[in-house]
Amino acid sequence: MDELIILIFAMAAVTYLPRFLPMYVLARMEIPRVLILWLRYIPIAVLAALIVPGVTTVERQVYLTWGNSYFFASIIAFLVAWRSKNMMLTVTVGMGVVLLLQSFPLS
Repeated sequence: MDELIILIFAMAAVTYLPRFLPMYVLARMEIPRVLILWLRYIPIAVLAALIVPGVTTVERQVYLTWGNSYFFASIIAFLVAWRSKNMMLTVTVGMGVVLLLQSFPLS
């Protein structure tokens, strides 16, 4: 039972410390404005790195045809997001286009 408690505390420390230490150190530092502006692009880059391979590939092969419902829907969703700036509308339209294209394929 003691080993289990030690294991739980060790896992808590391993989970908590990597989150706490950078926050603790950076809270006491003056971060340059250039770095703050650069850091704003990281979420966009990570999101693109996660989405683009899933939308453009099928079984590790590039698949950019009308038969790829995800690729076509992502183009439509991008245009909706660009014009409306509404995330809920963008997600709904993207999912709807995928549903329609998978129910009634173009090719």
